[in-house]
Amino acid sequence: MEEEKRETQNQPAEEEDQIVNPWEVAAKDGGKIDYDKLIDKFGCQRLDQTLIDRVHRLTGRPPHVFLRRGVFFAHRDFNEILDAYEKGKKFYLYTGRGPSSEALHLGHLVPFMFTKYLQDVFRVPLVIQLTDDEKCMWKNLTVEESQRLARENAKDIIACGFDITRTFIFSDFDYVGGAFYKNMVKVAKCVTLNKVQGIFGFSGEDHIGKISFPPVQAVPSFPSSFPHLFSGKDDLRCLIPCAIDQDPYFRMTRDAAPRIGYHKPSLIESTFFPALQGETGKMSASDPNSAIYVTDSAKVIKSKINKYAFSGGQDSVEKHRQLGANLEVDISVKYLNFFLDDDAELEHIKKEYAAGRMLTGEVKGRLGSVLSEIVERHRAARASVTDEVVDAFMAARPLPNMFD
Repeated sequence: MEEEKRETQNQPAEEEDQIVNPWEVAAKDGGKIDYDKLIDKFGCQRLDQTLIDRVHRLTGRPPHVFLRRGVFFAHRDFNEILDAYEKGKKFYLYTGRGPSSEALHLGHLVPFMFTKYLQDVFRVPLVIQLTDDEKCMWKNLTVEESQRLARENAKDIIACGFDITRTFIFSDFDYVGGAFYKNMVKVAKCVTLNKVQGIFGFSGEDHIGKISFPPVQAVPSFPSSFPHLFSGKDDLRCLIPCAIDQDPYFRMTRDAAPRIGYHKPSLIESTFFPALQGETGKMSASDPNSAIYVTDSAKVIKSKINKYAFSGGQDSVEKHRQLGANLEVDISVKYLNFFLDDDAELEHIKKEYAAGRMLTGEVKGRLGSVLSEIVERHRAARASVTDEVVDAFMAARPLPNMFD
C-alpha cells in the first residue's frame, strides 16, 4: 500500500525545484535535471549493473549502448520481467509517439532504437501507440492534421527496423473502441479527479479532453486491449521503454492495474536527450537549430554542430591545452555517449579532450561523422517505407511469429 501511495502522490508546484511531466520538463533557474531527485520523487528504482549483467546472461547478446552508458537508467519492476522470462514466460513491449511534427529529431529516435534492441534480443511482440488524439488536444492541431502526422511519423518508426511479424502500430483515432475502450472505462473508474490533478497538474483552465486522455495511454499496458494479438493471454506481462517524463501515466496505470485484474506494467526509463545549446536548453520544434533532425543533410548536421553545440572547451587553444575540456557540459561528448558504439574510442576521446590534447573542433568533427552516418542510414531505410508498408504494420491482424 505504501508503494501505491508513493506512486500516485505529487508535491505542490511551489515546493518543486524541477518540473517533469509529459508536457513540460524544466529545472529551477535554468539548471540541469537532477535524476536522483526524480527517482526519489517518482518512486522508481535505479537500473544497476546487476540487472544489466542479467540481461546479457539471459539474452546471450551484449547489452545495448544505452544500457551500458546509463541512458536508460531507471525502472519499475524490470526484475520481475526478467524473473518471468527466466522461467520461460514471454512478455510484450509497448511504446509510443505523440505525432506533433513532420520530422523526428534524434532524441525522438532514442526510445525506438532501444525498443528495437529489446524486441530483437528477447524475440517478443511489440505494440506502438500513436497518440494523434493527444496531440490534437494539446497542440491545437486539427483531427485530420494529427492523423496525417501519425502516418508520417509511422514511416520514421518503421525505418528503425522493427520486425513486421512481431509489431503492431496503431493510431488512437483509428483503433480505440471495443475491448480497448472497455479497459479505458475500467481505468477511468479507478482514478478520481483529485488524483489525476495531483499526478498531472491539471487545473480548472484545462479542457475535459485532457483530463479524460490518460486512460487512453494506460490501457495498451493490458493484453486484453489487443484481442487480435493476445486473446486468452490476459496474464501476459508488459514492459514499457520510455523517457522518464512519461512516468506519471504509468504511476496511474500501475495503481489501477491490480484493481481491474491485471499485472502492473513494468517500465525501463531513459534520461532526456539534450538540446544542442546545452542541458539547460530545450529542444523545440519552433527552433530547428536546437536539434539534429532525420531530414538534415550531412552539410546541415556539420553546420549545426559547429555553430550551436555547446562546448566544454576553453576559449583559447593555449588555455585549452593547459586546462582541458569540461566534459560535464560538453554537448558533443554527450551526443557521442548516445551514438558512438565503440566504447574504447569514446573513452579515448574523453581522456584526450579532458586533458587538452584534443580540441573542440576535432570532437565536433567526429560527432558530425557519426550523426551523418546514422541520419543517412535512417533516410535510406525510410525511403523504402511505402504507404502499403505502413498499412501492413497498422493492420489489426494476428502476428504469426510473435513468440517464435
